[in-house]
Amino acid sequence: MKKVLILFLTIALLALSACGNEKPSTNNANDETKKEESKEVNLYTARHYDVDDQLYKKFEEKTGIKVNVIKGEADELLERIKREGDASQADLFLTADAGRLHRAKSDGILQPVTSDLLNEQIPAKFQDKDQMWYGLTKRARVIIYNKETVKPEELSTYEALTDDKWKGRVLIRSSENVYNQSLLASFIEINGEEKAKEWAAGLVENFARDPEGGDRDQAKAIAAGIGDVAIMNTYYFGQMLNSEDPEEVKVAENLGIFFPNQDTTGTHVNVSGAGVVKSAKNKENAIKLLEFLSSPEAQGIFAEANYEYPVNEAVEPTELLKSWGEFKEQDIPLSVLGDNNAKAILIFNEVGWK
Repeated sequence: MKKVLILFLTIALLALSACGNEKPSTNNANDETKKEESKEVNLYTARHYDVDDQLYKKFEEKTGIKVNVIKGEADELLERIKREGDASQADLFLTADAGRLHRAKSDGILQPVTSDLLNEQIPAKFQDKDQMWYGLTKRARVIIYNKETVKPEELSTYEALTDDKWKGRVLIRSSENVYNQSLLASFIEINGEEKAKEWAAGLVENFARDPEGGDRDQAKAIAAGIGDVAIMNTYYFGQMLNSEDPEEVKVAENLGIFFPNQDTTGTHVNVSGAGVVKSAKNKENAIKLLEFLSSPEAQGIFAEANYEYPVNEAVEPTELLKSWGEFKEQDIPLSVLGDNNAKAILIFNEVGWK
């Protein structure tokens, strides 16, 4: 009887000890806290469009994930993320131009992301080769011309703008602008450095004035009679045509749009895009936001409200974009725009493009 009692007490003590080592309620509480903490994503964005804010609201409604938006200039946001290091609250970095996205990658602030849905919705040419960033909207860099002084049949290629007939007639913004850096970077990839340098030097010879202002300022300079042709992004032209400022509308209505290099290398295209920050605390939510912004629903809204071309091939351009006509794009991966950025800047300096 004694032996049975001792055996019973031993088993009871072991059972109590095992129960004492388990902490089910604490673990469950931690899991719940984790779930609560993950219901947000911190977006650092250099885009400042109302349509973007509308899309973030839609994402919140669909997923229950709150989007905390921090806006600023691209370079300022990059420096902030670098300065903050692992303590940064940034989960996703969004900006315009593949050149800036490459800069973020080179600065070591992004991490690779694998997503079957992103690969399905975004063509490979609009992704970083190491999947550090993904393009979300597309724009073409085209020739805008004065309908009264230029006939469309006079236009053909970017290279042709270096001909003597265009001397004193070409308008374009500064070489410090990343859009122009990426344009030249594409020529380096397609034609080589020497040909790219010849083009840059030839265009400088034909400037109507020293570069100044943004893309819309080039269009206004045509209206003011300062020049006859300008190189600018398509979405700026769309914004001017639909502006609340009647003067901007009037300027745009007197201009034509031409897609250069249709019989050769194609028109230069670039993107706005985003990458997940290396120190992201909400990585999965950042990926979900990327997937939503490249979805057919979001892509259609980008195109309708901001006159940008969808990167998702399942989505058609808007009627306004279609009215400008179909065009052949440069057939290069956009990651090379970043790879060739330093060479482009060097060429600009060598040829005196201010």
